[in-house]
Amino acid sequence: MSAPASAAMQALNRRFFVDFPLEAARELERLPAAEIARAFALHPPSAVLRPWQRFTPDIAATVLAETSPELTRYLLTEAPPVVSAAVLAQFPPEERERLLASLDATVGRELRDLLAYPENSAGRLMDPVLAPVRAEISIADTLERLRSARRRGLRELFVVDAGGKLTGRVEIQDLATADARAALASLVKPLLAVARDLDPREDVVNSLQQQPITELPVVDSEGRFVGVIRHAALVFALEQETSVDIQTMVGASRDERALSGSLFAVRKRLPWLQLNLLTAFLAASIVALFEGTIAKFTALAVLMPVVAGQSGNAGQQALAVTMRGLVLREVSLRQWPRLLWKEAGTGFVNGVAVAATTALGVWVWSRSPGLVAIIASAMVISMSIACIAGALVPLLLRRFGQDPATASSIFLTTVTDMTGFLSFLGIATLLSGMLG
Repeated sequence: MSAPASAAMQALNRRFFVDFPLEAARELERLPAAEIARAFALHPPSAVLRPWQRFTPDIAATVLAETSPELTRYLLTEAPPVVSAAVLAQFPPEERERLLASLDATVGRELRDLLAYPENSAGRLMDPVLAPVRAEISIADTLERLRSARRRGLRELFVVDAGGKLTGRVEIQDLATADARAALASLVKPLLAVARDLDPREDVVNSLQQQPITELPVVDSEGRFVGVIRHAALVFALEQETSVDIQTMVGASRDERALSGSLFAVRKRLPWLQLNLLTAFLAASIVALFEGTIAKFTALAVLMPVVAGQSGNAGQQALAVTMRGLVLREVSLRQWPRLLWKEAGTGFVNGVAVAATTALGVWVWSRSPGLVAIIASAMVISMSIACIAGALVPLLLRRFGQDPATASSIFLTTVTDMTGFLSFLGIATLLSGMLG
């Protein structure tokens, strides 16, 4: 490639980095870290920063290990502190400390403070750089401070008293249109929500879901302002909490990621799979109790999975609704009778409707009134119990201080399989005279 063509290609890539950083990050993530680092070396640090800070933390860390010390310092200094802290957390303690020591003392101290917070706390999500303002200063002075700070994307400023305790907020739009000679106190509005620096991520997500907020202020144990969780971090927390619930409901670890090592994944998943195997044997033992009935009436073996499958689906629906209610705090443990009664009614009505359809299909297939009566009765009973179990499993886990999302589906599947098999085969044994 000629020199002019090569220069044009570099300029085109640079514009791609600057104008479409997310798309650039997605394309670059497909390459080995060394190739990404070589591509970065061809461009100014300011152009490289935008796609780098949109990498996932693990990829950003591997790229950082391949870049020059100068570019490493620039990226860690200029990226949002939350991003830099998340990337540094990927390194072993010794390497992390070496990188922190290479930074400006103020930046290094700021990132150390951020890294000191627990992994899934509000403190880890916040931006600690934004300084609060005092209500007694003028609007003109506040605007001057904003200009000197050169912070972009601000929607609100947070106001503190003489002791540094958070007292209110000021919207940037109000600040821009107000009389510059007036006191800032005239624009102060009440806080919509506040997070403690050690609050779990789940509480941060609850604040986002309950209030129309774009920035969530964070205070320490004494109420002093320590930072703000911005909208992007709030959305990230919501996505993480949702994905964590999906993983833990099926027995996967909160810590596992799509590209985690195989041995790590095995260590986290295998105990739950072994538990699932044990519960599967329990369900199989129910079937074994009715081995003679199944041998005598082989049609039962064909229809048995239908009952278990439908009850399992009904239970999962109840589980999903109950889990959402617990996460959003729409339901508490004190409301368990009302919740169970509602799910029992739902399971019964749905069971009757599904049983009617199933009975019609079984009649067309077998022309056996006895088989129709057995499967219809079992369907109503098993679906009613499944809905109750779907609500009861997360409530019991919460009652005993456990995460209600943890392996709920494993326990629920055991209950629905056992009740489905027991109701179907038990009724078949009782009504075996109708199957002759």
